[in-house]
Amino acid sequence: MDLVFWIQLAIVAVCIGIGGRFGGLGLGAAGGLGVCLLVLGFGLKPSSPPVSTILIIVAVIACTSVLQGAGGLDLMVRCAERLLRRWPKAITFVAPFVCSIFVIFVGTAYVAFAVYPVVAEVATQAKVRPERPIAASVISAGIAVVASPMSAATAAMVAALSPYNVSLIDILLISVPAFLAATLCTCLAVYWRGPELENDPEFKRRVATGEFIEFAAKSSDEDKKTPESAQAAKIVRRSVAIFALGVLTVLFFGADKALLPHWTVDGKETMLPIPSLIQMLMLACALFIIVLCKVPPHKFSDGSVFRAGLVGVVGVFGISWLTGTFFDAYQDTFIELFKTMAESTPLLFGVVLFLFSAVILSPSATVVALMPIGAAIGIPPLLLVALYPATCGDFLIPGGAQIGCCAFDRTGTTHLGSWVLNHSYLLPGFVHILSGTAAGYLIYSLIG
Repeated sequence: MDLVFWIQLAIVAVCIGIGGRFGGLGLGAAGGLGVCLLVLGFGLKPSSPPVSTILIIVAVIACTSVLQGAGGLDLMVRCAERLLRRWPKAITFVAPFVCSIFVIFVGTAYVAFAVYPVVAEVATQAKVRPERPIAASVISAGIAVVASPMSAATAAMVAALSPYNVSLIDILLISVPAFLAATLCTCLAVYWRGPELENDPEFKRRVATGEFIEFAAKSSDEDKKTPESAQAAKIVRRSVAIFALGVLTVLFFGADKALLPHWTVDGKETMLPIPSLIQMLMLACALFIIVLCKVPPHKFSDGSVFRAGLVGVVGVFGISWLTGTFFDAYQDTFIELFKTMAESTPLLFGVVLFLFSAVILSPSATVVALMPIGAAIGIPPLLLVALYPATCGDFLIPGGAQIGCCAFDRTGTTHLGSWVLNHSYLLPGFVHILSGTAAGYLIYSLIG
């Protein structure tokens, strides 16, 4: 590795660091600058952007945005709120699973943001230290993308491992039970964390100074909202049913490759790729929701999911292009570097995935950049699936969800800390990653 390599590596690191300060759009723009410097300044060959992954994100965003416009996401939020209020004292266990199921169904962690304020208020009203359910919920919802058949990260895993005859169902058979086990471990890890709410110094200070004002407990069933007509409620439920049918269709065709269309081209048999299946089904579901639920055109792009999703698209596009260009240029070097690791202790590749994702702030971009390298150096594909949770190290430096939930917690128990890494999400994050990877490795050992 000569001086030029280290200069180029520094460019990649600086671009990611600067872009990370401005969120997803900043990451994408910084990635574009990095590609310009590497290609125009050093003559590296630009890699191909992860088109398949980007198109999946776009298709899922389109369908989810239409679902939001039809009122389907609001219905799901109300259902989640009812579940949370039904068992307020057990919210430390209930909230992470409710938020995670939300994300697994839709495929993006953005949708759980609507539930976090409810988690904070229910915990406060139940006199449960809000830091416990909030931290566990944010971490679990963020990592739930590894268990979702609709997420961009899982689509990238399918694309990376499909040459090794690994299907979507193969991935979910490991990632889903491992995720559920890790979520339970995370709930247990925070259940006794910190003093009880009434004994917390910051909470007592806020009560004494008048910063904290108790809100009257209310049930979602008692909220005074504009009543929906029976026809409107039927349309909302129809939109959720159409989306659910689309998810089930993806799972149905992904369960057996024989169900997918096959073609013979130049004597070589090919089949419909799972990423293409997800793209076409999500777009088709979006149209069915638009037509059958009569969604007004202006609602397609007005929702928060559409805006946040497009920001994510730009981030994945720019950063993946930057890292792909760099890794492609030195692919042989990295393969040789990681090959020794794979032969001696393949689990160390999970550390590489974690550290990379903590910097790049995107599970899907991490999968696109590193999983093909892991497969190329000889790590068994199903073991890479077991290491899949390690691509979710973006909790290390607090992002939008973590910062926002600190504001939702009016008691002050959820904090970002006096240092960058000293925050409420650190312990549950490490517990979730480590226990999820361990559970995935156990499942891999049993079926691999």
